[in-house]
Amino acid sequence: MIFKTRTPFDVALDMFLKAIVPIEDTEVSPIREARGRVLARQIIAQRDEPNYRRAAMDGYAVVADDTLGASELSPVVLKIGDDVRRGVISRVHTGSKMPDQADAVVMIEDVERLDDVAEIRAQVHPFENVGLKGEDVRRGELILSPGHRLRPADIGLLSSLEVDDVTVYRQPDVAIIPTGEELVGGKPAEGEVVETNGLMNALLVEQWGARYRYRNIVLDVRELIEAALLRDTDADLILTTGGTSVGIRDLVPEAVHKLGKVLVHGIAISPGKPTALGLVENTPVVCLPGFPVACLVASYAFVKPAIYRLAHLDRTFKRSVTGTLASKLTGKPGSRTYARVAIRNGRVEPIMVSGSGILSSMAKADGFVIIPENVEGYDEGQRVEVVLFD
Repeated sequence: MIFKTRTPFDVALDMFLKAIVPIEDTEVSPIREARGRVLARQIIAQRDEPNYRRAAMDGYAVVADDTLGASELSPVVLKIGDDVRRGVISRVHTGSKMPDQADAVVMIEDVERLDDVAEIRAQVHPFENVGLKGEDVRRGELILSPGHRLRPADIGLLSSLEVDDVTVYRQPDVAIIPTGEELVGGKPAEGEVVETNGLMNALLVEQWGARYRYRNIVLDVRELIEAALLRDTDADLILTTGGTSVGIRDLVPEAVHKLGKVLVHGIAISPGKPTALGLVENTPVVCLPGFPVACLVASYAFVKPAIYRLAHLDRTFKRSVTGTLASKLTGKPGSRTYARVAIRNGRVEPIMVSGSGILSSMAKADGFVIIPENVEGYDEGQRVEVVLFD
């Protein structure tokens, strides 16, 4: 199968994502094991947090009116006791329950203790240095909505509200099938290459919130490729690596075409042009190029959004920084170009290599500058956005 045209990136991605049905299966996860999982049900606070008035500073709980006019030069002298009332104060620590009659806390550094009395050297107002009941979360408040990917802070908040487990979507199951007669697991002879594309994609898939099946290498035989694809149609997404160009051994898109449907083959991205997207028995398939840089670029461009759609995640979220280009950056005319860059001393430095087989260029890079199809490039000194690797 020869691609005679290159489908624009946005068209290809939109077509592919429309063919993907988000996962609706759910499961219950203990919150301590739920980091990175995606909520399937909203969470409503069942109680106030905090559920009591608390001291927000170390010091003395007081009736605020007792401190009227207190200063370094004119301290107010009050008794120290176990209960607070007019004229009597009590020692409290950060987080302590406030005595019933107290309505403020004088910080410890503004108090000079003299046996059973204290000199108050700063005036406080009602509710000063006091945490009110429910100031963090109110009972009945919406805490988190479906589609939210749980972070450590979320889990900490849920734990404080005594939420023990959460209902989450099942993680996408991704099958990864490396292809190529030249590939070996290790100790390559001349003409052989250590398989790394499948390994890198397995790690990325896990990082993006999915589970993976990392399959053995499949030789460049169409019947073997077809059998490998059919074996994993129970997965939510299939990734193949290698065999996507137009050579005699590039048989993967042809196998997808025979078993199902090729949506696009040949996409206007650089590197990664030979990428193919399709379906086998309604299972979405991403056919990634064999050159490692092109493979990784296509993974960021198509696999990550596919996993996010399966998992109900917002695919627009990305980590990025802006910086000043240290030298000119040129795009490939007519293609969405993913230019590898490093951030050094606050400047964005292009990784000056050619070809999509130089894997070390990815290891040296911190992210991509994405140059749109209709932009020739960016000049030295221009501010650019760097999409960071995860």
